[in-house]
Amino acid sequence: MNNLKNIKETLDFGTVEEKIKILDLLSSTNDFEIIKKIISKLDDDDIQVRGEAFSALVLNENKISDLLINSLDSQNKNIRGYLSLVLSNRNDSNAIPNNINLVHDQSSMVRACALGALGHLKAKEAKEAIYDCLGDSNLEVRKSALHAILSLGYSLSEDKIREISKDKDYELEKLLANLKKN
Repeated sequence: MNNLKNIKETLDFGTVEEKIKILDLLSSTNDFEIIKKIISKLDDDDIQVRGEAFSALVLNENKISDLLINSLDSQNKNIRGYLSLVLSNRNDSNAIPNNINLVHDQSSMVRACALGALGHLKAKEAKEAIYDCLGDSNLEVRKSALHAILSLGYSLSEDKIREISKDKDYELEKLLANLKKN
């Protein structure tokens, strides 16, 4: 395979096709410098490159969880949000405390991703944080909180359901209907 310098150059300056091709080859790497570069591609301008970086990290079977978890404190919201989902897709319950912290992130996208991760990981210890997000100022975050509540098999009081249903949103109403069934 290419040396580290060539890999980094391709990922920084290559065409979308070149980046995707090399990311596809890197899903089994255990080189932390390369993994850091893959993580940085979660913020690439091209959605296909971001998706390929996401896949490369999810499919990597090496012990890279600590590096991924440590990268959750990135200054970049895309990296924080997508890594939260990468870790949940890797079924990494060690990331639960970090995801609980991310539900308070300044970025609504990161909060929504963290809630999705917590729901996917069936993070019972996140119950309070998830319920707190039902009052979030962002509708997508509130919907993600409802998804997490459903994933965990929790319920809401009739009063809370009425309060939330004031937002006239089809997806929100569907989620609330599913909660009522449970």
